Amino acid sequence: MVQQIAWMVIVNPKAGSGRGLSDWPVISNQMNRAGILFTCVFTEHKYHAVELAVKALRDGYRRLVAVGGDGTVHEVVNGIFHQKEVAPSEITLSVIPTGTGNDWVRMFGIPHTYNEAVQAMAEYRTVLQDIGKVSFVETRVPQVRYMANVSGLGFDARVSREYNRLRDEGRMGKRLYLRTIFKLLLGHRATHFKVFVDERLFFDGKVFSATVGIGKYNGGGMIQMPYAEVNDGLMDLTLICKASKIWMLRHFKHLFDGKIYQYPKVKHAQGKSIRIETFPAGPIEIDGEALGYSPFSFEVLPRSLHVVVGRKCQI
Repeated sequence: MVQQIAWMVIVNPKAGSGRGLSDWPVISNQMNRAGILFTCVFTEHKYHAVELAVKALRDGYRRLVAVGGDGTVHEVVNGIFHQKEVAPSEITLSVIPTGTGNDWVRMFGIPHTYNEAVQAMAEYRTVLQDIGKVSFVETRVPQVRYMANVSGLGFDARVSREYNRLRDEGRMGKRLYLRTIFKLLLGHRATHFKVFVDERLFFDGKVFSATVGIGKYNGGGMIQMPYAEVNDGLMDLTLICKASKIWMLRHFKHLFDGKIYQYPKVKHAQGKSIRIETFPAGPIEIDGEALGYSPFSFEVLPRSLHVVVGRKCQI
């Protein structure tokens, strides 16, 4: 068994178009200079970070570091919550961002420079964040995933699937996500959603796009849930109802400035549980990962994971 003060560093070498691998010598050197005791492992395939997190906890580690993007954070969090040997509240997660979107770190004021992100680890300021438990169907089999940040449905889920497909083909660039949005916008049609918040019917009608989550940010800096707090014991829901493509283009900028709720076509709710049915069945993305299909159930797990935050974090 290892000393619990040591960190297990899980590096995604493909994150950020290969920055996880190319920048690791710089990151590890800064960790050594900061006096951080750690062991490092590299992911070799999709979902490998889940396995590595589970193994680290079995080996006695209680501090995990994800070096990568939001997908790497998602996998490490799922390793933490799927294993049953240690309570997640006894574990601390830190993140050194090398990905493209890096929406999770925005919530906690974690700097994008490696030196400052490593310094945040060394200073060890932590908060307890909520986690979402998401149930859905994949290949007709019920599945459960844990959500560290945000899930997207409707148009959001379609964009995520196409974006991930393009990345798997080797397409790169900071604007790839935005290009994918505009590529799919004209062809997307609103879907019938039936939404229950804390078991009460909240909405029954046509929805263009929906987000459910713990944090404010998704899609590389969009603020689709400006009222979300990561430790209030509630999940936030944003529904963009059926609207014309012209309306969507005109108001697209408000996805980035936090003013999206000023329009009647956008509905907002908060709750401890959210259940969504779509007709026909539609896809979901969780923390940027394209997964299964509706119906969906979301349950909040309040203040269930310690996370390292930056000096500027206001939580």
